[in-house]
Amino acid sequence: MPLWKCQVCGFVYEGPQPPDKCPKCGAPKEQFKQLSDQEAQLVLRSRKTNYLHMKALTLLRELLAVAEEIIQDNLDPPCVKIANEEKEFALTTIQKIMAELETHMKKGKWG
Repeated sequence: MPLWKCQVCGFVYEGPQPPDKCPKCGAPKEQFKQLSDQEAQLVLRSRKTNYLHMKALTLLRELLAVAEEIIQDNLDPPCVKIANEEKEFALTTIQKIMAELETHMKKGKWG
């Protein structure tokens, strides 16, 4: 199925023809450009990678919440030490993923 990109806002639409107007910004059909096979493959690959990054973010936020709970429970110093390491890892990795996703958006690799 062809991919069409709105030249006004960057919305990517999948279908045999572009929509009559952009669902995001309302631009007319004439503002859509069909992506080449190479461009479409990049969008599809980017969607997969971005989805996986978003899934990782969800898991890291869950790890952060669990680590906080362990820290609050304060059962013993070794448990708290591990939880603090988990918390630091999660926070740092979340920031790195967010920076990577921002780079993807700036390069038009979001789709």
